[in-house]
Amino acid sequence: VSVARLSPGADRRPRVAMSITSILSTLLLVLGAGFLVANARVAWLWVKFRRVRSTAILTWRGAKPPFYGLLMALGVVLGVLVFFKLVIQQRPPTQVFGEGMMFLYYGYAIPLSMRITRGFYGDGIWADTGFVPYSKIGGLTWREGDEITLVVIDRMQHLARRLAVPHKHYGEARRLLRDKIAAHDLQFTGEALDLGGHDEREDV
Repeated sequence: VSVARLSPGADRRPRVAMSITSILSTLLLVLGAGFLVANARVAWLWVKFRRVRSTAILTWRGAKPPFYGLLMALGVVLGVLVFFKLVIQQRPPTQVFGEGMMFLYYGYAIPLSMRITRGFYGDGIWADTGFVPYSKIGGLTWREGDEITLVVIDRMQHLARRLAVPHKHYGEARRLLRDKIAAHDLQFTGEALDLGGHDEREDV
């Protein structure tokens, strides 16, 4: 009776391949979950924007993110990959969850977020990262340089949000903020700290 002898590494190769496949699947699942959250956030911001856009006072389109063309190309590649796996390989949708969420983010969420106009609305300011009602603004400051930036302090979330203001809108933005303070839509000082000698309009 002959006994076939296998090399020590022969039975390890399938296990190594399965281990790598399992790691990649887990990594794609985790990435998919993260991009799902990002997609949901953009969708929520878009719904909020649809509610407030009719009250726009002074708004403009936000700047394109760095490497915007590369991001759009990545979205196309991911779309082709998802199509190949679903249609050609006929894999179940659960196996393309990670790639699908990334495709939605680069192909749809980023362009959709760019359609949200930044600036001043009737009830608040839409900064680069979201909307802040006037009643929740605890402070404002300007940073002037090659790029003019309005820093908005969110007193509820204790965050500093940035709003890049085009040079052509700078003067109008300052006047608008002064009017909001004069109308008491913006109040930076509480009653315990307000000594009556400070004009909040000078803060902007």
